[in-house]
Amino acid sequence: MASQDLAALASLFADETRAAFVLALLDGRAWTAGELARHARVAPSTASEHLGKLVAGGVLAEERQGRHRYVRLADSGIAHLVEDLAARAEPVRKAPPPTLGAASAGRAMARGRTCYDHLAGRLGIVITEAMTARGLLRQDTGFALTDRGVAWFGERGIALAASGRRPVARGCLDWTERKPHLAGVAGAALCRHALDADWCVRIGSQRAVKVTPAGERAFQDVLGIDPAILR
Repeated sequence: MASQDLAALASLFADETRAAFVLALLDGRAWTAGELARHARVAPSTASEHLGKLVAGGVLAEERQGRHRYVRLADSGIAHLVEDLAARAEPVRKAPPPTLGAASAGRAMARGRTCYDHLAGRLGIVITEAMTARGLLRQDTGFALTDRGVAWFGERGIALAASGRRPVARGCLDWTERKPHLAGVAGAALCRHALDADWCVRIGSQRAVKVTPAGERAFQDVLGIDPAILR
């Protein structure tokens, strides 16, 4: 990559409105331009201009259904990049005291959330550390499932389907915990299974998830996680 290409990519994130868009899209869903405009509190015309730049730059992918235009993050690599940048960013100014609602939503996001298509927040870290302690995951030479880890997924009927060049296991630096959580094919498969099996449910309008009583029992049974840690 030439220096001007790197500078051009970096410039796509160097705008507060575009940053708000890509952070919102970490929920893995497709959003309309109007939804993103309302989220970022900008005019629809402003949103369209910014979205055009993000699509042209390969950060977002565009889908059309009839008259409706949807955008989503281009791929898991972009999601990983956004989460990594968020984890490394330092506040540029002191934030005003949050409202009670904002503080509650922030705590929920820190406790557990989705990061594109895998689990993050304290929930993601606890699962990652439990898998490492049980010899299912290695972190000493980069993130990798062990043979026992691959078997663990198979025993639970969680498919680890190959997905292009995406690694089976990958560390993603968590922006609230400042530790790596499990991403990649394995992280996505585990998140999908947790939601499909009702171990976790989505809460609120953002990316926050909550572990259900059934999930507490399941995580204790399969990974030895103390339910109290998940609350």
